[in-house]
Amino acid sequence: MDREILRQFIHASGIFILVLGIFLTPQVLILLCIITLVLSEMVFILDKYYHIPFFSAILTNCKRQDDERGFLYFFIGIIATLYIFSFNIADAGILMLLLGDSASTIVGTRFGRHKLPFKALKSFEGSLAFFVVSFLSSLTLLPLLPAIIGALVGSITEAYSPIDDNIPVPLLSALAIAVVIYWL
Repeated sequence: MDREILRQFIHASGIFILVLGIFLTPQVLILLCIITLVLSEMVFILDKYYHIPFFSAILTNCKRQDDERGFLYFFIGIIATLYIFSFNIADAGILMLLLGDSASTIVGTRFGRHKLPFKALKSFEGSLAFFVVSFLSSLTLLPLLPAIIGALVGSITEAYSPIDDNIPVPLLSALAIAVVIYWL
């Protein structure tokens, strides 16, 4: 399997956080995310010096050379979103990070032919995939209009964020959803 596709499947597997959210309070879920983040950081550091069964293989096969801290930003984005927003809004923003971001990378890498203005490494096809997957997945939690606006804000954020998109995508998507719900 292609390294980036495997990496995106692992990225999307973060959906376990939302599944756990069915059974746990937001505070417990945030605590579990923090524990997972700390343990991941420890594994990451130890892997530089020792072979750690199972984890070293994952890191070897999935780590990008230019991005050693993607998982850190991933958990920071999820933790902040869970802390700030109510559960359905937070879950929708996190779904956009998990599924929309993965879809945009896979589709953009494989089929991206039309580059976005001012972003040579991003494609219209990848952004469209982000929007469609984010919209459809958030419809499981939200009414139509908040799902559309959240997916639109998420896809623009994913494409044009000047920092790692794992932090702003769930936060800005959830913020847009909350604003739309407030105005309805």
